[in-house]
Amino acid sequence: MFSGDLEAYLKVKQETPFYIFFLPIPIFFFLWIFEQWKWVQELKKEKSKTELSLLKTQINPHFFFNTLNNLYALTVKNSPQAPEVILKLSDMMRYTIYDGEKETVKISEEIEYLNNYIELHKIRYKKSVEITFNHDIDTSLNIPPLLYIILLENAFKHGIETLAEKAFIHINLYEEAHFIYFDIENNFDPSELNNSKGIGLQNLKRRLSLLYKQQHELSISSTNNIYKTQLKTPKHA
Repeated sequence: MFSGDLEAYLKVKQETPFYIFFLPIPIFFFLWIFEQWKWVQELKKEKSKTELSLLKTQINPHFFFNTLNNLYALTVKNSPQAPEVILKLSDMMRYTIYDGEKETVKISEEIEYLNNYIELHKIRYKKSVEITFNHDIDTSLNIPPLLYIILLENAFKHGIETLAEKAFIHINLYEEAHFIYFDIENNFDPSELNNSKGIGLQNLKRRLSLLYKQQHELSISSTNNIYKTQLKTPKHA
């Protein structure tokens, strides 16, 4: 961290105009303060980038392990579904590793990632599950990668996986005016509800605060056995 601070400091120093050293002391002092402020802002920016990168690396690793275990079982049985699982899993891993490092991606790429996630879960389940994913949105819009996966993952983990039958997840991605909305509604078994705060949701909230500077809204509510989540983010953060 010290070496990074020093590099940022030297960069600001290199960009300091030479003529400020010939100015009157009050003006010189003011400009010096300004240069220090620029340096501090640069450090904050680098810290935010580092923290965002760290938060993204913590996204759904156990899902990949579970899918690999499922893939192993399919290959042992010589299941015709094994090649499909391999392709979808490789697409997801590529997206997570490579596109996940980008600041933004096309929303069409995020949609494909979520669809792959949903399809892999459908292959896993032996029970009847109703899953709908509607997206009425300009797919050329840019968003931060891996923005919605934690919310979708929670809908599966705390919803479908707690129910033996009649489980559902309804997902809607749409735009209105200057905002993008991601809504999820799912049912769950209240007796299986875990009130502990998951690390994934905590990470998402921290990441949202870094990305959108309080320009977003994340609302979560539950009524009877229905869980509703909505994430509202600006189109151009």
